[in-house]
Amino acid sequence: MGLLSLAIWTPIVFGVLLLALGREEHARAVRWLALVGALVGLAVTLPLYQGFDNGTAAAQFVEKVLWIERFNVNYHLGVDGLSFWFVPLTAFITVIVVIASWESITERVNQYMAAFLILSGLMIGVFSALDGMLFYVFFEATLIPMYLIIGIWGGPNKIYAAFKFFLYTLLGSLLMLIALIYLYVQSGGSFDIATWHAMPLSGTAQTLLFFAFFAAFAVKVPMWPVHTWLPDVHVEAPTGGSAVLAAIMLKLGAYGFLRFSMPIAPDATREWAWLMIALSLIAVIYVAMVALVQRDMKKLVAYSSVAHMGFVTLGFFIFNDLGVSGGLVQMIAHGFVSGAMFLSIGVLYDRVHSREIAAYGGVVNTMPKFAAFALFFAMANCGLPATAGFVGEWMVILGAVKFNFWVGFGAATALIFGASYTLWMYKRVYLGPVANDNVRSLTDINAREFFVLAVLAAAVLYMGVHPKPFTDVMDVSVAQLLQQVAASKLP
Repeated sequence: MGLLSLAIWTPIVFGVLLLALGREEHARAVRWLALVGALVGLAVTLPLYQGFDNGTAAAQFVEKVLWIERFNVNYHLGVDGLSFWFVPLTAFITVIVVIASWESITERVNQYMAAFLILSGLMIGVFSALDGMLFYVFFEATLIPMYLIIGIWGGPNKIYAAFKFFLYTLLGSLLMLIALIYLYVQSGGSFDIATWHAMPLSGTAQTLLFFAFFAAFAVKVPMWPVHTWLPDVHVEAPTGGSAVLAAIMLKLGAYGFLRFSMPIAPDATREWAWLMIALSLIAVIYVAMVALVQRDMKKLVAYSSVAHMGFVTLGFFIFNDLGVSGGLVQMIAHGFVSGAMFLSIGVLYDRVHSREIAAYGGVVNTMPKFAAFALFFAMANCGLPATAGFVGEWMVILGAVKFNFWVGFGAATALIFGASYTLWMYKRVYLGPVANDNVRSLTDINAREFFVLAVLAAAVLYMGVHPKPFTDVMDVSVAQLLQQVAASKLP
């Protein structure tokens, strides 16, 4: 079995084992088994970095086995510079979420942990799939565990949020399925994504394919105006669910643009780039303003996620190396920072059972260690230099200025809004005198919580100070993608 298969199936097998340990009295054993599964899942992704060749844009660690012979569907895996970092990132975030959920989840612990491990394997499958049908199967399968996580362990309106999440993402994906079937027929019966990249297509076909893929991926990112499901889902989801959704699941949509829309329909991509840039700028500016007026901490960070993902799609569609690389770096950085922001809100929620900003005030007086971590993550969310949040946004803004000064100027204003809503939330929750008895009775973070936040802080700082290992991996693949987008595929 290859390394990518191990990365996909190790957490899934552990997840199935956890489902077999079905009794509540085994909760302690379940937690430890989940942690072992998550750690082993992370460990099997580490050799990928040592064996990855930065000098080629070709897929590496390739595995190919015939799966459905009649339709020429293959179990075909591989990673290149565009997808590589999301494999260890997914495994890493899964470990963090398992540790963070150690005490907060007390009912159906085995099912909760199993859902996250299975989801981890499925998401790695999305980033590794080189066969169109295999990609679609993994892409859709990720909905099931996340739907259950929201619908079983969520807040008071969890059923509504879970349905909204499922229906929005499923409807978009059905158009993608039609596009995949069309490409299969046009290519003479192949689901190989690389074959589709090389296949000539008429202008009309490219436009229709572009918008079919847009329907699936824009909802997942989510781009404005199809972003409305995200705040509802974040508010209702348990803390671990919000962390994984923001850190990894939103990236599946952005990755889809790079793997499908841009190389398969390059002429339509260039023709409609203005629309993608306009929607991205609206997300970056307007949604950031919406975040300013939120009273619920989770909702504020949810809208912040939409704004940050706007930077990603903006970077992709300005067609220069700084923009695309910056978008990819922003995806990884957002994984660390948004995950940390949601886990920080979870720390407070576990103690006070309120996400309302007005329920807090002066938390720094009773939880000084935690307030220090929260300030660091708030600064990273603003894009402070030397944090992960800065690198990607800075690259995208530079690329945008290179593309068009006013587009770059519009993107840069988002940094002001980002600082405004993040620091205003921090001021109201953490600073000033103790606001009420709930805050007065708070206890500072324990060793487990300290460990989770310290690991995330180290990742955010390392990526901010030394982003070279992240960018080196993607440079050659980004250059090849830009060549594909620049070349016409009209017959």
